[in-house]
Amino acid sequence: MLGSPMYADLLGAMAEDIARGGPTRDVLDTLAGGDADDRGRLALRLAGGLHRLVLAGDAPELARSYPSVGGVWDVDAAWPHVREALAAHRESLRASLDQAPQTNEIGRSAALAGGVLRVADRFALPVRLIEIGASAGLNLCVDRFRFGSPSGWWGPVDSRVVLSGAWEGLSPPVDAPLEIVERTGYDIAPLDVGREEDRRTLEAYTWPDMTERLARLRAATAVAQEVPLTLERRNADEALDALELVGGTATVVWHSVMWPYLDDAEQQRVEERLEALGATAGPDRVLAHVRLEADDRPEGRYPVTLTTWPFGEATVIGSAPPHGLPVTWTA
Repeated sequence: MLGSPMYADLLGAMAEDIARGGPTRDVLDTLAGGDADDRGRLALRLAGGLHRLVLAGDAPELARSYPSVGGVWDVDAAWPHVREALAAHRESLRASLDQAPQTNEIGRSAALAGGVLRVADRFALPVRLIEIGASAGLNLCVDRFRFGSPSGWWGPVDSRVVLSGAWEGLSPPVDAPLEIVERTGYDIAPLDVGREEDRRTLEAYTWPDMTERLARLRAATAVAQEVPLTLERRNADEALDALELVGGTATVVWHSVMWPYLDDAEQQRVEERLEALGATAGPDRVLAHVRLEADDRPEGRYPVTLTTWPFGEATVIGSAPPHGLPVTWTA
C-alpha cells in the first residue's frame, strides 16, 4: 500500500518460511508468535537487518536483487539467497530486532516547510526550530531543501535535495521572511550522519526498491553535515520540560510520524507542556506546533496541523501520505 512491491514479496515469503519452520523462524525464535503489532514491527526490523547486510557488502549474492545497490528484484531469484543470509547471519539479524527503524524520511520536510513559512509570514520573527523524535535531524535543514509545486519552486536553486511535486493545492507563503537561527533535535537514539555506521542505519531502513527516497536521504545527509545543528538524547517530554521561549523569536516545535511511539502518559505530558509554554507566549515570543501525525481518517492521509500561541489556535493546513509527498495544502 505504501509503494514497495519488493517488501510485499519479501515479507510474504518470510511469513511462509516461518510457517514451514525455515530460517526466518530460527532468527525470530520465540518472537515469531507475538501479537499483530509486534509481528509488524519485527518484520520491518528484520527486513532492515537484511538490507544492512547488503549495504555493508556482507551478502554479495543477495545484493544482485536489491535495487538500492544496483540490483534487480525478483522474488524467485532472490529467495534462495535470502535463506542463505538468514542462516549465515542469524546472530547479527537477531540483534537487528532490537533496533527501532529510523528512516528520517526527507519527504516529510515538505509538511514542515509549509508550517514554518506560515509562522514566518504571520509573525515575521526569526525561527528556533525544535524537533522531537528527530532521528538524525535531517529535516531540521528544511530551508536548505528545494520544493516544487504547480505554482513554482521554493528553496535554494543549488540544493542537493530537490523534491519535485512536493506541494499541491494552495501554495504556502513562499515570500515569507524565513530565517532559522537555531536547529535542535531530540531523540531517544539520535544518529550522527558524520558516522558511516549511522548513515548506513538510515539507509538500511529505507525500503530498497524506493530508490528516489534513498537518493533524497543520501543528499540530505550531505547537507546536514554542512549545517550547524544540535542533537540531544532525550525523551520528548524531557526535551520540552527544558525548553523555554525566547524573546524576539518564534519557537517552532515539530514532529512527524513519531506520536504512536509515545505512551499515553508521555503524550499527555507533551501536550500539557506545550499548553504551559503557550501560556507564556506573546507577540514577540511566539510558540508554534507543527505536526504530521495519523488520525482516524480512512483514506490513509495524515493531517498537517499548525497551532500557534498566543491564543493556541489549531488549524489543519493540509494533508500528506505517511512518507510526506505530496502535501496537499488546504489552508
